[in-house]
Amino acid sequence: MSIPETEEKLLPLAQKWPRASKFLLSGCAATVAELATFPLDLTKTRLQMQGEAALARLGDSAREPVPYRGMVRTALGIIQEEGFLKLWQGVTPAIYRHVVYSGGRMVTYEHLREVVFGKSEDKHYPLWKSVIGGITAGVIGQFLANPTDLVKVQMQMEGKRKLEGKPLRFRGVHHAFAKILAEGGVRGLWAGWVPNIQRAALVNMGDLTTYDTVKHYLVLNTPLEDNIMTHGLSSLCSGLVASILGTPADVIKSRIMNQPRDKQGRGLLYKSSTDCLIQAVEGEGFMSLYKGFLPSWLRMTPWSLVFWLTYEKIREMSGVSPF
Repeated sequence: MSIPETEEKLLPLAQKWPRASKFLLSGCAATVAELATFPLDLTKTRLQMQGEAALARLGDSAREPVPYRGMVRTALGIIQEEGFLKLWQGVTPAIYRHVVYSGGRMVTYEHLREVVFGKSEDKHYPLWKSVIGGITAGVIGQFLANPTDLVKVQMQMEGKRKLEGKPLRFRGVHHAFAKILAEGGVRGLWAGWVPNIQRAALVNMGDLTTYDTVKHYLVLNTPLEDNIMTHGLSSLCSGLVASILGTPADVIKSRIMNQPRDKQGRGLLYKSSTDCLIQAVEGEGFMSLYKGFLPSWLRMTPWSLVFWLTYEKIREMSGVSPF
């Protein structure tokens, strides 16, 4: 089949089901970005998990020593002790998560921007509307994707458990879903959903709002056109802002999701995200909320760059208007 015929088939699909098309296209772009930057996400999660003050309540031996010192040493330690491919441990549920999460947030944001709030005739879109849109899109997208995010976080810690001599909890992605469902019920799949959507709201306020605002500012107020240069500059700005706003909530989210639970699925370390926040600050200091910031930023920036460049390009190739 020739390329023109393929494009001819894609164009009517994008026009007939625009939201479904945007959902699929954003999922494809997110998959590419996730595969490219996942080792940094794993490194970030390992750094965020270590040194939890709350573990002392489970006994003196439960609070482990701090094995990782910085992003580079953490990554090298994982390669040396677990193997190079373990840098992608948990990538499958991460891809599942981003297909649902990115699709949900992008469709929601564009619907709010184009239908609910609406742009002005000169294509100006007020910042406050963009902020509300970004927060709402993040909340909806993350709530839908919470089960996959829960599995991703727990599977990222399996290699560390093996090195500590602890039994592995899961044989694979599907076993992880089944085990969590059996132990905590459907409710167990949404463990940690509150800090998760708090983080998503902050990250998307930084990511979507910054990208949309910077991109349209550059197009409307500078000689730059809606091209790869504009997309690249906008995505670099959005990655930085999203990391600054989202890292504290990400630390809380990761700890709540990874904590041990009783037979009813209730956490043994933290009662809520607020409780986790208080314990972290009192036991480890305020800067503990920015554990893993460097890999988070170094991951968020290229992730944002790859995602937005890919997303804008495949939208163009599929006959969908630019974001």
